[in-house]
Amino acid sequence: MRVVIVGAAGQLGRELAQLLRGGDLVCLTRVDLDLHDPAAVTARLVALAPAVVVNAAADNRVDAAEGDPTEAIAVNALAVAAMAHACRTIGAFLVQPSTDYVFDGRTTTPYAEEDRPNPLGAYARSKLAGELLARTLAPRCAIVRVAGLYAVGGSRTKGASFVDRVITRARKGEQLRIVADQLTAPTYARDVAHTLARLLPRWLRGEVPGGIYHLTNAGACSWFDFARTALELSGITATLEPTSTAALAAQAPRPAYSVLANTRLAAAGEPSLRPWQDALAAYLAGE
Repeated sequence: MRVVIVGAAGQLGRELAQLLRGGDLVCLTRVDLDLHDPAAVTARLVALAPAVVVNAAADNRVDAAEGDPTEAIAVNALAVAAMAHACRTIGAFLVQPSTDYVFDGRTTTPYAEEDRPNPLGAYARSKLAGELLARTLAPRCAIVRVAGLYAVGGSRTKGASFVDRVITRARKGEQLRIVADQLTAPTYARDVAHTLARLLPRWLRGEVPGGIYHLTNAGACSWFDFARTALELSGITATLEPTSTAALAAQAPRPAYSVLANTRLAAAGEPSLRPWQDALAAYLAGE
């Protein structure tokens, strides 16, 4: 089967491309496909006629979107609509990654796939719009919500991963102030890619249904705990202090609690993603 990965230079796109290489795989980066031209996006995908389109492209500049949502809407919503239209035309299956930020964080128990979203900021609203457009326009699709994604090489928009930024600053002797009142499940993109590689053929064969899936590493932690664990595993001693979301005065609001329950993954008979501590250790070991 032909698989097209849009956003193949991003964190999830790179990891998935590594797993699927050797097959009929087409990797498209922003150099290859102008996501600001919906007609061109649709035409290119229709011409390629894949069985699956994985849209790993996103504009995840959360604070920038709050000031001007134009780019987030173009990439996270309008481009998704163009891909969904193409998938409907050729009968392809669309995989649309999304985010834990579609929830408002006003709870203390993990969000299940059927829980009602309530995005707080412009970025989160653009991602929810992408979800709705994908589900409305593509008869065959899966929405895959992830959280705190990190991978070797980081992302185009944010640069190095959170883990690498923390370690780099610690090695320079900088004082680190990390948010301690946002609870989530930071997730290794490689683990998501492995799960998607198993799910793709099952979705295509109709063994498991599409719809919304949460794919995150097991457990939960604050960004402060995540940073502290990364430094401990790396054997680095640093001055690390907890701070609050309010003290950072970021432009965009963040959910205080965005842990996701991977309920539908379990229902599909797939193994849970490993605990975030194990995934972090593997990342730091280059595994």
